[in-house]
Amino acid sequence: MASFLERASSNSKLQLAATAIASGAVAAGAVLGYQRLQREEKVNQLKDSIPSLINGGDVSRKIDSFGGASKADKEDLRNELLAQRARAGDYDDELILEQLARNRVFLTPDGLDKLRDSFVVIVGCGGVGSHCAAALARSGVSKIRLIDFDQVTLSSLNRHAVATLADVGSPKVQCLQKRLLAISPWVHFDLRQEKFWGQAADRLLGPWAKSGRKPDYVVDAIDNIDTKVALLKYCHDHKLPVISSMGAGCKSDPTRIIVGDIGTGTDDGLSRSTRRRLKLLGITKGIPTVYSTEKTGEGKAELLPLPEDEFQKGKVGDLGVLPDFRVRILPVLGTMPAVFGYTAANHVILSVTGYPHDYLPAKGRDKMYDGLLAAVQGGEEKILRHMTGGDASVTLGLRVPITSGDMAFLVEETFKGRSAITGLTTRLTLVRWRKPASSILVRIGEGSNEQKSSNVKLHNLVCMTKEESIRHDKEVLRGDKKPEDIYDPETVEKVEALMQETAKYEKYR
Repeated sequence: MASFLERASSNSKLQLAATAIASGAVAAGAVLGYQRLQREEKVNQLKDSIPSLINGGDVSRKIDSFGGASKADKEDLRNELLAQRARAGDYDDELILEQLARNRVFLTPDGLDKLRDSFVVIVGCGGVGSHCAAALARSGVSKIRLIDFDQVTLSSLNRHAVATLADVGSPKVQCLQKRLLAISPWVHFDLRQEKFWGQAADRLLGPWAKSGRKPDYVVDAIDNIDTKVALLKYCHDHKLPVISSMGAGCKSDPTRIIVGDIGTGTDDGLSRSTRRRLKLLGITKGIPTVYSTEKTGEGKAELLPLPEDEFQKGKVGDLGVLPDFRVRILPVLGTMPAVFGYTAANHVILSVTGYPHDYLPAKGRDKMYDGLLAAVQGGEEKILRHMTGGDASVTLGLRVPITSGDMAFLVEETFKGRSAITGLTTRLTLVRWRKPASSILVRIGEGSNEQKSSNVKLHNLVCMTKEESIRHDKEVLRGDKKPEDIYDPETVEKVEALMQETAKYEKYR
């Protein structure tokens, strides 16, 4: 080692290299320090721009490495004092019942009593979780545990239920408590400013401290796949009622949001990943979820990774509350998390109070999609037998590369639940639009290992009534006519346009 140092001291090239390295380190430190100061200055400027209600004084405290939030104003202090009295029992119960009068009439006095006595845990207090918490507090739930490690950022104000500019930098759980106590001062909050993780599940999902009551319901509003799966696994194993919110990002159609079992979710990215991970853990059903059946497509928002060059610029998340915390860029229309959150809260309210909620329309559609898939299977077998001179053996073991989820997409998204020929909405089925020009059979392997499937694509199919499909099968698929020979030009043009639209979707399958 000594000989190396002696050689280095006598070698001018090594000396220059060492000097360059040291200079680079100093320069990098200076740049990072300057960027940090710039960031803190920007946050301070935002805080200073918020007017004070306390004698025109300064409303913001010094920003530390975890950000900072405005001091409590007179209204906050008054609300907190009132909440302390209400939680101690010094609040007229008649006033509470008057505030909850509409719920009492709807749910019955007995149902409202159950809701007021309930204990709900909400994990994740962002866009979905905050709206869910607000709805439950307004509806009468008296014990709410809020779990979230994060803090309010400027970018979260487009979807958070109650946060204001003055709350930027404050913990989300504290922000929710402060704002909701101004609405329902009798609600008892248990704040846990930490990230949910499996090893802490016993403590975070444990009983209410004073009464020992187990959670009546758990709301999963997490958007991280690992913690989401850990939470749902724990609730499933410990028989804790839970409802899970799937991805609200990149969604824009509120009419497509439904409640269904985890096993019937669509191909939303978060739903699909959660479902797959839970299956590996032996959970295939039994967890209600809020999800959207909306499909992605051309012109719609997509989740893209944050480019490394943008991340290095240091401009993304300047107002984030945790320095050096990687910012996730997720396209979110501010209205959609609210719909997810209120849907989850609605489910909790109905479940706790015993109000009927069987969601029959969704179950009926599932059966319809299975029936449509069976019809497509039968149609492909019929065409294949016709093309092979009636050979029934050729259809044995034939499979179609289509799922019931594809049936749902075609009927609901493409054809809007109507026949493309007449617009009728009953006794619907799906058939090929044009007669195949060559064999539809795809063979792989030989003998007992042979796999046979149809080459049908989604954009080959059209929605008709069963009566219309019989004529279409006879005259087009097994006859000599083309669609142009039996349908008017306007119908043909409409169907062709819908099929092109379907072809665009198929690249996302």
